[in-house]
This record gives sequence, C-alpha cells and structure tokens, in this order.
Amino acid sequence: MKPRVGQTLASTVDAATVIVVRCPDDDLDITCGGATMVDPRGPEAGTTGTADPAQQGGAQLGKRYAADEYGLELLCTKAGPGTLAVNGVPLPIKGAKPLPASD
Repeated sequence: MKPRVGQTLASTVDAATVIVVRCPDDDLDITCGGATMVDPRGPEAGTTGTADPAQQGGAQLGKRYAADEYGLELLCTKAGPGTLAVNGVPLPIKGAKPLPASD
C-alpha cells in the first residue's frame, strides 16, 4: 500500500487506528498485530483477522511511532494491544524533541 499524509488506517485485529503524519512515496506494509492496516471506510474495514501472539506490544493513544529509515511517522488515535510495524519491523515510539536551553 502507498500511504499518504493525513490518511487514517485501522487495524483488522484490534481497535487501534493511526493517522499518517509523514510518509515516503514508496509502497509500505503497515501492520498492527501482524495484520495489514486498512482504510476504515474501505471494503476491508470491519473484517476481523487473527493477531500474531508474538506482536502484542500495544499501540499507545497519542504517541507517535516513527521509522526514520523509511521516512514514516504515525500518530496513534485509538489504542490497541497489537504492535505497530512497517515491513515486518516494529515501530518504536518517537522521542520528544529537547527544548532549547534558556539563558
């Protein structure tokens, strides 16, 4: 799938949803719990798949997940027990930017 900025993606194995904040022009396999995430208004929406028990690290509400090597950043808008991943690699939570020092 070719993600686009502002696109909402929903998990087919749990309640997790994300918004694409930054993405490349490449095709990426964005998954949650081992199952491909889909457009919540698309024909695949609402289908329930089976989550991979090894990918149950959880997606946290309000956290940003980023893969700098792919140029991808996702914002979690609904939490779920599945692990967010891109091309089979789990996405880490993006760290906060340090504030500039005041004089």
